[in-house]
Amino acid sequence: MPKSVLKKFMPDPDVIKNHKNLQFLGDKLHDPNFWHLNRRSIAMAFAIGFFAAWIPLPGQMAIAAVLAFYFRANLPVSIALVWLTNPVTMPPLFYFAYRVGLWLMGRSASENNFEFSLDGMKSGLGLTWEPFLLGCFVMGVLCSITSYAVVNYFWRYHVAKKWAARKLR
Repeated sequence: MPKSVLKKFMPDPDVIKNHKNLQFLGDKLHDPNFWHLNRRSIAMAFAIGFFAAWIPLPGQMAIAAVLAFYFRANLPVSIALVWLTNPVTMPPLFYFAYRVGLWLMGRSASENNFEFSLDGMKSGLGLTWEPFLLGCFVMGVLCSITSYAVVNYFWRYHVAKKWAARKLR
C-alpha cells in the first residue's frame, strides 16, 4: 500500500502524543510501532478495525485502541476503520449479522417472529440476542482475517512491483 497516500490522511503523532486529555497514557503513546506505516502494522490495524467494527457495543473506538495497543498495530488506522459501522451502515450490517447467526444456528427467521424495528427489539430481544451476537462474532472474525490477508498481499504485491520496476532501470 502506498505510504504517501496513508501519510496524507494520518494525524501528526506529536500532536496526539502531547494532547492534554491523553497524558494519562504516559509514555505508551511514544512507542513508534503505533505510528509506523509498514506492512505488519497496517495489516494488523485493518484486522483490528474490522473486528471492532462488528462489536455491537458503544465504545468500539476505545476497544480498537486497546487492541491496537495490545497487538502493537497502527493506532490511527485501527480507530478509523471502526467507522465501517456508522449510523447509516449499522442497521443493514447488523441485520446481516443476525441472519448469518440464524443460518449458523440452523434456525429460520420465522421461528423467531422477529420484526426488525424498535418495537421488535424491545419485545423480541430474548430470542434474537444469540443469533445476533454469534453473527457479529463470526462476521468480525471473517472480516478481520480477510482484511489482514488482503492488505498483506496487496502490500507485498506493491513492493514487489516497485522492486521489479527499480530493477529494470
